[in-house]
Amino acid sequence: MPPFPTIPLLHAAYADGRDPRTVVAEAYRRLAAVDDPGIFLALVPEAEALAQAAALPPFDPVSRPLWGVPFAVKDNIDVAGLPTTAACPDFAYTPTETAPAVARLQAAGAILIGKTNLDQFATGLVGLRTPDPVPRNAIDPAYVPGGSSSGSAVAVAHGIVAFALGTDTAGSGRVPAALNNVVGLKPSLGSISSRGMLPACRTLDTLSVFAGTVADADAAFRVMLGFDSADPWSRALPVPPAPAGLPPGLRLGLPDAASLRFGGDGHSEAAFAATIADLETLAGAALPVDFAPMFAVAALLYDGPWVAERYAAIRPIMETRPEILHPTTRAVIAAAGRYSAADAFAGLYSLADLRRHADAVWDRVDVLAVPTYPRPQTCAAVAADPIGPNSELGTYTNFVNLLDWCALAVPGRPRADGFPSGITLLAPRGSDGLLAALGARLHAAAAGRIGAGATPVPAVAPGPARGWPGEIELAVVGAHLSGLPLNRELAAHGARYLRTVATRPEYRLYALPGGPPHRPGLLRVAEGDGGAIETEVWALPPAAFGAFVAAIPEPLGIGTLRLADGTAPKGFLVETAGVAGAADITQFGGWRRYLASRAAA
Repeated sequence: MPPFPTIPLLHAAYADGRDPRTVVAEAYRRLAAVDDPGIFLALVPEAEALAQAAALPPFDPVSRPLWGVPFAVKDNIDVAGLPTTAACPDFAYTPTETAPAVARLQAAGAILIGKTNLDQFATGLVGLRTPDPVPRNAIDPAYVPGGSSSGSAVAVAHGIVAFALGTDTAGSGRVPAALNNVVGLKPSLGSISSRGMLPACRTLDTLSVFAGTVADADAAFRVMLGFDSADPWSRALPVPPAPAGLPPGLRLGLPDAASLRFGGDGHSEAAFAATIADLETLAGAALPVDFAPMFAVAALLYDGPWVAERYAAIRPIMETRPEILHPTTRAVIAAAGRYSAADAFAGLYSLADLRRHADAVWDRVDVLAVPTYPRPQTCAAVAADPIGPNSELGTYTNFVNLLDWCALAVPGRPRADGFPSGITLLAPRGSDGLLAALGARLHAAAAGRIGAGATPVPAVAPGPARGWPGEIELAVVGAHLSGLPLNRELAAHGARYLRTVATRPEYRLYALPGGPPHRPGLLRVAEGDGGAIETEVWALPPAAFGAFVAAIPEPLGIGTLRLADGTAPKGFLVETAGVAGAADITQFGGWRRYLASRAAA
């Protein structure tokens, strides 16, 4: 079955007069043609979905960016009038309210087709822990479809819908994406309302998005993005859109040799190396990183007290009706009995210590690239051992939400046997836009190498090279440049890279005393007495700009810079008194070139 048309292609067809009812009818036709009874647990009647399409207002992709786009949701997310089962029929209830995130999608014009299968109560990475028929892997049914968001990934892989919602606690939005060769977007925790989603681990859960392209996944995410005051886990995070281009000096990291784990599978190892080569072509050489702190964090999830949070999520069932659970689900969650309240606090203390060590990686890199899973697992292997293969699939996913990082799983270069081998990009919370920009380019590079006739992969729709209305542009010239030590401060305030441009030739650049980090000072002088100095322009929301500026130490400050492209953003300047005795380095034309000359010397 070919992929479902991307959102831009659908909208082009609608602009030419295509009736959205024909697109909705095609979704149901494709579902019937796939003949996999395990994908959906509940369907919107086709006549009802067609009526929703017919009731859409006139085509307007600006006010309704998902106009006429069919989608599905995982069956642990509430939709009014459709049963929520979490793949546990004896638990089922029919909600009267739709989850706010789903309601946002529908308000944007998306058409719901149905609710998809999952590992029961979102506990598992294999997709087989369900009393209903198991969704079959869309590439090879001998392999597991991945979980827990199995049905959503398979629905997108078969081209039944343009995108589908999953959830992600420990990899459920990433592993199924990789095993079915689609995109899996795991957003920053709290950026999407989790109301109306049955919890697995409430402190770690998030909705996720499966799609055929990064652009489509990002479009759905942007519609759902927003603070929900009625959700205690929602956060008003700055999540800038994808930058127009990759920031210069973007620093990549990947697991070092001791941290690469493929279970002895040479096909997976070779495919990952080939995808890393594509990534390095796009963004430069990657730095090997020791993942020992990350693996220690991952161990807390199932081999530590966090399994008790899963117990808390379904405590009434565990204590009064455990027999209604899938045997493996029950066994996994019953392990919570080994831990006390004191163990839970000890786990929190351990996590705080490990997080400090793990987060230190962002001083050296901006994005980490990891295999989405070490190697694919067969249904037969999981039947023989329901726990071991599942645990292995989470090798590079289990630690991410505990560390409060965002993630994007994209298809990489295929294995030599033809089975997909995915790669996941990781970054600090709020960096979802950066991951989308890089992931879209990587997906396009991988797709372009899969052979003649490969469908081109559109890049994510970028933000402009100028700030959005309401944003404040900030020009930086020194340690806040991409890849330099203080750039993480910009990222922490939700800044997004816009462009690299020189000043007009009326500035002098000085190397200020002190450090580390070493810093320059930019001083405006009379025109003709200075030089053109390289800057990077970033955009920040006003509140973030204020907080950022408040922390700037003397003799630096913020003024208005005159740039060669005719713009005049706010930017770093130095007081005249601050350059007394400082070395004048204007001749280098910028801080990077000055640092390079020092390194060469």
